[in-house]
Amino acid sequence: MTATRTSAMKKLIVNADDFGLSAGANRAVIRAYREGILTSTSLMVAGRGFDEAVSLAKENPGLQVGLHLTLLQGTSVLPPEELPRLVDREGNFSDDPVLTGMRFFFHRSLRRELYREIEAQILRFRETGLPLSHIDGHLNIHMHPTVFAILAELMPKYGITSFRLTREDLARDPASDGVRRFGRWLDAFIFGRLAENCRPVLARQGIFHADEVKGLLNSGRMTEQYFLQVLDCLGEGCTEVYFHPGCLPDTELAAWMPDYRHEDELAALTSHTVREKITQLGIRLGNYRGEEKTYV
Repeated sequence: MTATRTSAMKKLIVNADDFGLSAGANRAVIRAYREGILTSTSLMVAGRGFDEAVSLAKENPGLQVGLHLTLLQGTSVLPPEELPRLVDREGNFSDDPVLTGMRFFFHRSLRRELYREIEAQILRFRETGLPLSHIDGHLNIHMHPTVFAILAELMPKYGITSFRLTREDLARDPASDGVRRFGRWLDAFIFGRLAENCRPVLARQGIFHADEVKGLLNSGRMTEQYFLQVLDCLGEGCTEVYFHPGCLPDTELAAWMPDYRHEDELAALTSHTVREKITQLGIRLGNYRGEEKTYV
């Protein structure tokens, strides 16, 4: 099995992150799958909406579900007394992604706790009975060098064969509103370097990844207009585009992502104009399992 599957044909995986975070996230994911172009979602196994999400996934077996590894801005699966350096007394991870990244990198004493929590999240997913299709991470924490080194040990152990290799070509980013200009450049640079670290390991282990992942540079603002532009400049081979759809009001979405345009992203996923564009461009819509969503 090769690390990437490339061809002259354009293939598209459309993923929704944060499944299991809340009822509003869950409703949006299922609606985007049933009424729109969504092919895949990523499950937060310690989210408040976890049980509901699992039930909904079982009612919709065509929806592929992966693990949305959560090591910040969320709660742990293991009890806090087992993770004294990683979480607070209530089991909450840090909310600060920069501080979290630095601690994971420089404090090697955290590795044992990280390993146990990451494995616990994989096991929590497996206990649902759902097929685990792929792994990614909340705020792309799965790409962090320390976290990825642990995943490189655990993915073969648990038969995980697909991974979100998050990196995006800034030159083909259609955003033109001037928002986060420096932030987009920084994200593209950082995740480009992180991808270089991950890619050879994934290749050696035969773990599949898309040729490009879009959703990083315009996270939280994946509107219909933006997505139509993405489709126009979609490269050959396999591309994953990820969204954060939500149905409001929802206290969890408002608390964690107050600036995200959740309902606009849901509208993009259920847009007839988007579906027509996909058909017009001859893009094959599918998932990490290789199944196609043919009704589009």
